[in-house]
Amino acid sequence: MKCLEIRNVSYRYEGGTDNVLKNISASFESGKVYAIIGQSGAGKSTLLSLISGLDICRDGDIYYNGKNMRKIDRDEYRAKNVGVIFQSYNLLLNSTAAYNITLSMNISDSNIKERQAKKNHAYFLLDKVGIDRETADRKILKLSGGEQQRVGIARALSHDPNVVIADEPTGNLDAKTEKSVLEIISRLAHEDNKCVIIVTHSKKVTAIADEVISIQSGQLLCKPMNL
Repeated sequence: MKCLEIRNVSYRYEGGTDNVLKNISASFESGKVYAIIGQSGAGKSTLLSLISGLDICRDGDIYYNGKNMRKIDRDEYRAKNVGVIFQSYNLLLNSTAAYNITLSMNISDSNIKERQAKKNHAYFLLDKVGIDRETADRKILKLSGGEQQRVGIARALSHDPNVVIADEPTGNLDAKTEKSVLEIISRLAHEDNKCVIIVTHSKKVTAIADEVISIQSGQLLCKPMNL
């Protein structure tokens, strides 16, 4: 099922003269992993900003579930429909893993209102990504990089988004931890039916993708992966 659609989108930074993205079109479906690749400065992060609703395109349109993002509340869209996994984790270091999840639920105005129910849901999400109850109650400072990234994934899922965006999610991980994190990310799409979009330079990430989107000179080249 088509989740996101980009139609004839061009973008240039304020004050700039050249388009970073040039009349691009693409569609993204639920249940698939998309890897976006390209050289530094090619426009990968710009594309993520547009998809996540942090910015709006000057030319062309982006649709979420058939609705033009120019006409929807983008703050609500980001809070309820998009989950973001960061390369640098972006967690509260002096708080527990579980608290990082419940805080995200509070910010997104989760449908789960009761405090203990939120905490129980946080434990559930953390267990889903391989973080047990004891580890969930530890402060982030006490966790390894791989454990922190798992917490970051659980946080991205705290409001049950349809779209999960990841910016170099394995860039700070060793090979063994990268493999386990990629297995989790793959399951988000193929078992939980999320639309997962990853910016990456890693061949291991592109190997799990259903489609690889290459940005070259501000334009997109898309091809299915049959690896």
